[in-house]
Amino acid sequence: MPRLLLILALAAIVYILYQRARNQAPHKRRAEYIKLGLVVAVALVIVLTVTGRMHWVGAALTGLLVIGRQLLPLLLRYFPALASLKSNSSQGAQQSTVESALLRMHLDHESGNLSGEVLQGRFQGWYLDELERPQLDELMQFCRQQDEDSAQLLQGYLDQRFPGGDQQADSDDTQKDQSSAMTRSEALSILGLGEDAVEEDVIKAHRTLMQKLHPDRGGSDYLAAKINAAKDYLLR
Repeated sequence: MPRLLLILALAAIVYILYQRARNQAPHKRRAEYIKLGLVVAVALVIVLTVTGRMHWVGAALTGLLVIGRQLLPLLLRYFPALASLKSNSSQGAQQSTVESALLRMHLDHESGNLSGEVLQGRFQGWYLDELERPQLDELMQFCRQQDEDSAQLLQGYLDQRFPGGDQQADSDDTQKDQSSAMTRSEALSILGLGEDAVEEDVIKAHRTLMQKLHPDRGGSDYLAAKINAAKDYLLR
């Protein structure tokens, strides 16, 4: 009976960890599956030990666990980086970043493509590109309930990813003065500039971004307003 209880307990732990890994954002799952694999190996060694079958199989698994323990930090760094290789490959290009309470959005200066990640809620830690349309609709509902700025950001992303779909007009609040509560760091981030940026850099970045935000390219009135506010803040 004690052996059976131990096996059931180990099986329950493995199942819980598996469900936890499945619920992670796709780009984080590989690291979680690596951890799960090590836990399964440990559980197997324990089961073999208590059942008296710890012979060469157990010895081999123990050796693998020792190696795995040494390689785990490297693997946990490698696999997430590999999963987001496509995203990271664009980091060499200049990017603008706009952050709200629920979302962090990036605009690539060269391609004009929007990308982002969820900061809070059920999809916290997920990249927007990993979410399907029903999930994005659920996220939009959450944003509208919690933070209008986040809803405006997400709408711009949806308009670009699903052109010709149902588009809701940006609220009149988009046109309000957004520079009043802006910091220099935020303004530079929105324009994709460094601390050493001068007036000419600000004007050039603003012109480039406004061209990328043309309605024909999936432009967003909200993002345009943020970019205008950032330019006004840095030039005033």
